[in-house]
Amino acid sequence: MAVTEETDAEPEGLDPTGDPLLRTRLALPERPGTFLRRVRLARHLDRALKTPLTMVNGSAGAGKTLLVADWAAGLPEPVAWLTTDTADQAPGIFWAYFLQALRAAGVPLTGGAGCPAEATRVDRRTLTCLAAALEHRDRPTVVVLDEFDRVTSPEIAQQLQFVLHHAGGGMRLVLVTRTEPLLPLHRYRASGEITEIRNAELAFTAEEAHDLLSRHGLRLPASAVQALVERTQGWAAGLRLCALAALQGPDPQAYVKQFEADHSTVADFLLAEVLDRQPAGTQDLLLRISVLDRCCPDLVNALTLRRDAEPILAALHRENAFVHYLGHSWYSLHPLFAEILRAHLRERRPGLEPQLRGRAARWLRRSGALPDALAQGAAADDWEFTARAVVDDLAIGQLFTGLRSEDLSALFARMSPEAEGPAPDLVRAARELGRRDLAHGLAHLHRAEEQLGRNRAEPAPVRLSCALLEALAARLTGSPGRAERAAEQARRLRPDVPEHLLDEHPELTALLLTHLGSARLWAGRFEDARIALSAVAGSPDGAAMALPRWEALGHLALIDYLNGWPGRAEHKALAAAGQAERYSLPQRSGSAIGPLVLAAVLVDRDELDEAEALLDERGASRPAFEDPVAEAARTLARGRLLLARGDARAALAAAEATIPATVSSPWAQDHSALLASAAHLAQGHLEPARKAVERVTRHRTARAVEEARARLAEGRPDRALALIDGLPEKDRPGPAVTVRATLVRAQAAHQTGDHTTVGRLVARALQDGRREQLRRPFLEAGPWIRPLLSTGRLRHLAGGWLVSGPGPSADGGPAAPDPYPVRAVEALSARERDVLRGLAELMSTEEIAADLHVSVNTVKTHLKSIYRKLAVSRRGDAVRRARALRLL
Repeated sequence: MAVTEETDAEPEGLDPTGDPLLRTRLALPERPGTFLRRVRLARHLDRALKTPLTMVNGSAGAGKTLLVADWAAGLPEPVAWLTTDTADQAPGIFWAYFLQALRAAGVPLTGGAGCPAEATRVDRRTLTCLAAALEHRDRPTVVVLDEFDRVTSPEIAQQLQFVLHHAGGGMRLVLVTRTEPLLPLHRYRASGEITEIRNAELAFTAEEAHDLLSRHGLRLPASAVQALVERTQGWAAGLRLCALAALQGPDPQAYVKQFEADHSTVADFLLAEVLDRQPAGTQDLLLRISVLDRCCPDLVNALTLRRDAEPILAALHRENAFVHYLGHSWYSLHPLFAEILRAHLRERRPGLEPQLRGRAARWLRRSGALPDALAQGAAADDWEFTARAVVDDLAIGQLFTGLRSEDLSALFARMSPEAEGPAPDLVRAARELGRRDLAHGLAHLHRAEEQLGRNRAEPAPVRLSCALLEALAARLTGSPGRAERAAEQARRLRPDVPEHLLDEHPELTALLLTHLGSARLWAGRFEDARIALSAVAGSPDGAAMALPRWEALGHLALIDYLNGWPGRAEHKALAAAGQAERYSLPQRSGSAIGPLVLAAVLVDRDELDEAEALLDERGASRPAFEDPVAEAARTLARGRLLLARGDARAALAAAEATIPATVSSPWAQDHSALLASAAHLAQGHLEPARKAVERVTRHRTARAVEEARARLAEGRPDRALALIDGLPEKDRPGPAVTVRATLVRAQAAHQTGDHTTVGRLVARALQDGRREQLRRPFLEAGPWIRPLLSTGRLRHLAGGWLVSGPGPSADGGPAAPDPYPVRAVEALSARERDVLRGLAELMSTEEIAADLHVSVNTVKTHLKSIYRKLAVSRRGDAVRRARALRLL
């Protein structure tokens, strides 16, 4: 089951869609009237309050769940209970349920432990905030994970171990499982920090079995009870099954004696002693509802074509006939019983199962339970209905965003190729385009559009879904005109779409605007792009909106960067990163532009190691196909980094790389030309540099600055000044451009011997550059500027961020003298300071990596950056230098 976004309108402890299954998974199971409290096991469980980890490990039907539920119900404070599910193999879904279980138990979660928005992953920040919130609790929080054997993901086990370890004494974790979990149990055993109840201890003793059978109304001699315990090996379910079956016969004691060889399997026993003993009508009901994960009386009546499901279900529950009451009039069959019944249904009534599932799918869709309806439709192999339900209900956007995107994609991966019609082709197109399989996605989309063109009677939601995919296709192919046509079509269709569908699926509009904004950005229409993207970035928060908000913020950051405002770009890129962390969004979609913008900003600040780490990380998760905006941003950021590293030839190759798109982008062409010119200039090739910059058509100030730098290299300061002075006043780019323009003026003045003007202009450039920490313009200016930065007022303005020496003090007074006047010290990042503290504590590289929960290679990268920034080459020197600078 997928977890959807949380909204403020939903009360705590509920699935945001109101699905009662969620509430049931978070509730202590109901103990039947025949439940026997075993004091010896309850006392053993009391030790769980003193150890971080408790494991109740036994076979199916061993009585684990009811034992722990009864114990938990007797505790003075509420217990966070979660019954896990096979769908919980996805970390995002597992942790969404885990967090909701804590909230349902009244555990306050402060510090930003948001709900994951992507089924396949959860961000470390979410786990860190969760552990911190539990650690600061006055009393330990007891968390029970029932049926934990269903969770077989090593990744989830590692994440759970991380939270348990860092929660300290704030959490007591109780695992109810059939198998040993993938946690380091040997460590807990060695330190005496685990409470264990295993299968042998769960087995009923003869005395307990006597009491259990008595509670069922079965009076047997001690010898008969002992024989039954020996034959069942104290298995709780076997004892209970035997009691239920024996009570149906004329001679219970004789039945108990025969209970062994004739009914050696659970399947035979359940069919013979539970199903076959029900009236024919009830047998038919049980067989039919075996296709359902859960059911209510109305749904059962729809499947059985009768009207008396409610009293039958209630009676089966009262009789403990493996029908569980979930609350809110919903029931479920015991999973093993349901599986056996389905097999029996196929044998008794071949061909009936698909009909039942199809009937259930339509009832569930009418009732608003779309996820369950899709699952049943797929199981019935009715792909026309299943695809039509997604498209008609305007849920096609959920194939791209939200917790259910992976589930939906996997579900439709099984769609039969025989399924025809616009709805199946639109769903196929959504899957392929979402995976960046452009060829297949466009083919399916084209076929769907042809069918829609022939059938004008298709409802508006179908055509609106088609418009969304058209906008995505336009974005991926760099076709802004196509995107505008799709947006206009969507605008015309909106009045014909039921308003409640638009309200229920805001992600569709947000995705469409994001694709439109990206296409406009590619076309160089920055302000039009900003309008579309800002509408998405300012939309209400939530899991369904997380992906489009993340993409919109990344695109807005790129616009600011291209306009020369690195500080603004950084702010938006960090906001995008925060969105990704909060909702555990993946980097696989090809639209993770925020990290590329951050890398470009870091290059401007000459923080090259950090920029390279971001680009390498982005490259590792890069899809086979990127949309043109992301590809251009990546190529240009990498090219700027290569140029800053001194590899002008590789930078030139990056500048000349072709970005595939239907329509070329003016800003991508301009910035590629500017990069090529700078690369030629770095190699001393003045004529190619001038020719390259002539290709710039729109970024007039940036073009003039680059061309002026070439003129200065020729020794023509008059021509350089003429280029800068000829710029119109209304052309007002950001500081990343204006600082370079000011330095060009200063260099021209330097070449003409106007030292007063040089000092004034360099001071202005330093003041503007310091606000943005723009170091690269000064490093690229050339050797003429270095002596100036080490004297007088200019040294004061450059001190602390560009060169060694004191910068301006906070109160405007004189700063303390710099104890290390030779080398500038760039600001260390927060993670670099963490690594530095590890060095001071004499920790090894491996120990630092383990302590920070990062890889050893990541620590080594941070060490290289620390050494470079502190101008040292060894650990001890780094620690001494840091202490002298009061960094430690």
